[in-house]
Amino acid sequence: MQTTSSTTAGYAPTPDGGPPLPDGPCDLVTVPARQGLEAVDILRRGAGDAVGPVLHDDGCDTLGFLVPPGTAAAWDVPGSTCTETDGRGMSLNPEPLVEGSDWLLPPGEVDLATDPVVLRAALGEAARLIEAADNCR
Repeated sequence: MQTTSSTTAGYAPTPDGGPPLPDGPCDLVTVPARQGLEAVDILRRGAGDAVGPVLHDDGCDTLGFLVPPGTAAAWDVPGSTCTETDGRGMSLNPEPLVEGSDWLLPPGEVDLATDPVVLRAALGEAARLIEAADNCR
């Protein structure tokens, strides 16, 4: 039986060790917009291309991070959901994936899906920042 190397995040990396390119099926991590925007800022301040394509809904209630397929099977971050798409209806072009949404960071401006391990850390840091800010009021 042949096995495929994978990271602790549960996805098969590209030959260079990073998350797969988002040109096929991706899973979608959905978070409240405030936490998601903080996480995007944290990821963009980090080293390299840490954040992949990100969707927001028209009501600006949620943000969705494209992550490698297989992420949903092990996703356990409180306050967020990860949806397994299996590529159903997904084509990464400038048009949003979901009706009633738009790109915050569209494909083409970013090359890789967001690494779920890095996203998990950024969401945790974002939650702590929001809690600290709310407690200072």
